[in-house]
Amino acid sequence: MSGEPGATGGATRTTGTEQKWGRPAAGREPAAAALLAWLADAGAPRICLVTGGAGRGKSALLAWLVAHGRRPGTPPMRRVHAFAPLTGRTATTAAWTLADQLSVTARTPGALVDAVAGDGRRTVVVLPDLHAADGPEGVAELVLALAESDHVRLIVEVRSRTPAERALTEARCAVMDLDEARWTDPARYASWPARPRQGAPKPAGPDPASAPVAPVDLDDPASVCTADPWQVSALYERSGDAHGGLRAAWLRAGASLTREQAAPERAGVLLTALGNDADPRLSAALARCAEGARWRVRWRCVAGDARPPWPGPARALAAGRGVLDGRLVVTDHQGTIRVLDGADASPVGRLAKSRPSCGALVVHEDGAVTILDAHGSLFTQRAAPGAGTAGLSALLYAGPSAHDRLLEAARAYAEGVAPTALAACDGVLAVADGAGTVHVLTDRSDRSDRRGLSDGADGGNGPGVVTAALHRGPVTALAATGALPAGLDAPSPPLVYSGGADGTVRVWAPHGESLATPVLARPCPVTALAVTTTGAGPLLATAWADGVVVHQAVAAGAAPRVFRPGLRVNALALTAAGDMVLGTDESLMCLAPADGSREAAK
Repeated sequence: MSGEPGATGGATRTTGTEQKWGRPAAGREPAAAALLAWLADAGAPRICLVTGGAGRGKSALLAWLVAHGRRPGTPPMRRVHAFAPLTGRTATTAAWTLADQLSVTARTPGALVDAVAGDGRRTVVVLPDLHAADGPEGVAELVLALAESDHVRLIVEVRSRTPAERALTEARCAVMDLDEARWTDPARYASWPARPRQGAPKPAGPDPASAPVAPVDLDDPASVCTADPWQVSALYERSGDAHGGLRAAWLRAGASLTREQAAPERAGVLLTALGNDADPRLSAALARCAEGARWRVRWRCVAGDARPPWPGPARALAAGRGVLDGRLVVTDHQGTIRVLDGADASPVGRLAKSRPSCGALVVHEDGAVTILDAHGSLFTQRAAPGAGTAGLSALLYAGPSAHDRLLEAARAYAEGVAPTALAACDGVLAVADGAGTVHVLTDRSDRSDRRGLSDGADGGNGPGVVTAALHRGPVTALAATGALPAGLDAPSPPLVYSGGADGTVRVWAPHGESLATPVLARPCPVTALAVTTTGAGPLLATAWADGVVVHQAVAAGAAPRVFRPGLRVNALALTAAGDMVLGTDESLMCLAPADGSREAAK
């Protein structure tokens, strides 16, 4: 390879327990060996261009690499992490594809570059057919931006003497030109059944690539929800018209809309991304298109909305209870904490003091809100008037309540823990740390009613603490429930759910053993959790860093319900009725299960 030490060893040699690699097609053993040597060379250029004329086996060579490099057990130096054929793709749609495979969310190419740069793990990306992209120069810019991170390697197929090839060769890269004889074993190429033969007849019939594409009406919700979503995405990118608001909504949620799904599901996702400045007829039209979907959109507000006003990028979210029942409490990127009406997200008020870099919040029965900031400190203030003391009660006031003592103890305890997550339920406050441990503090004021929560070693009346190491790496989200399912007479301990950077969700009843098997597990970090107790038991909502949200009745054996808004979900809340509220950097939305499970939650 140009700019790269050559390699002449066989491409099928393996060591240890690695599966044997088969031979590549078209006699490309010398090229395959060089690719594997390039992957293992820490000092090699971060981009490898595989070039050559049409029919030279470029795609076959990359298919061989991807087929072997994505198998389980592949050594890290040969592992392929993402593969995105670029025919017909724009820089934006290519970014959506890569983000999905890399378990991150990215609405734009720049967001993908930032997400990959911030990860730090070795990442190998294979991109065939750059010359056939929709705007290859824009995709080449994405390749160059990704290659600025030293842990990223990109293998890009592009035909020789194209503008995209010239754009990439101006940067430092290794070039493998398959038109050169040195990359081919002549004897094996001669026996390749698919090799081009001089004078061979062309296949009969039209070229599939030149087949006419069905027209799409970009102003019609039904048309865009039933058409090829990749075609719709490209058309909206090229269009200079707002299309009544559909264009902005589609490009906001495109990472989800381009997934394989039924038209009603696609319409529901598109509705969550539609701003209220859109043509007012579109909302009703999309709701009709979404009939039969697994979710009903109860309300939504997106960036720029005025009715109700968008509360800003959601960083933390909680459903109100007690004196704040029916309300939502949400904090934005600047730490402003707002109280919204849970029925329609209309503003009710906001807390007097903001807390910049708020990472989590919980709402207490008395209207107090406890905030965890990015520095691991806890702060409590009231979002609603509490039931103060008056008359004889004031004269007999004997000091802080058990709940007040719990909050004060939690603030002091947090100073030595550096919490990364926070949750609370009746008489219980939980924090978690960067080492994977969950710490549960209890007020112990109702010990006779809390089976399994002991008084602790000191036997006193102050808050008690129990801990459990539940995760590998930081705990990223917590949720807790202490309410009893309807019909149960015996008291039960609270349940604490934790999600971690390891991708698992675990449940723990303090002073009991945690389950050996996670409740849920996926290969990317958990970003948010919410739990409520229904007549059938706990109802759990979980969000991961790749934008997947799972809603599940834990004890009922019901199949999990998945939603993908197309954006990273930073915060979740579950209402007492079973509705799910999702907060992202660009939207806040409330969804209700469409099959009656919301009614079952009452």
